[in-house]
Amino acid sequence: MPRKWAGMAIIYKIFRAEEYAAFVRDGQTDGAPIDVADGYVHMSTAEQVEETAAKHFAGETGLKLLGIESETLGAELRWEPSRGGALFPHLYRALTMDDVLFVHDLPLREGRHRFDGLVG
Repeated sequence: MPRKWAGMAIIYKIFRAEEYAAFVRDGQTDGAPIDVADGYVHMSTAEQVEETAAKHFAGETGLKLLGIESETLGAELRWEPSRGGALFPHLYRALTMDDVLFVHDLPLREGRHRFDGLVG
């Protein structure tokens, strides 16, 4: 389940630069190609997001880390088993700019994405 950040339950979405640029331009997104193919926007908790980056974005630069308050997403947010049976947040609607609390660049140093101070 999500960790609390300033009293809010925060979950995370990672976007490549071009995906994030399209999101900003359009004000909403159905996500990356894998999200569109699966029919929902894949997200991660604070405990899951580093593994998500390592597994799906290894070595990529220019990534954006979005923080989203899970409790505001309504019934379209479902917690479903994925890796090893862990429950991951999946959003069954478009993600909107209004859903996003913050956006951070996700730095890559020495071959790893650095989350220091970015997730709580």
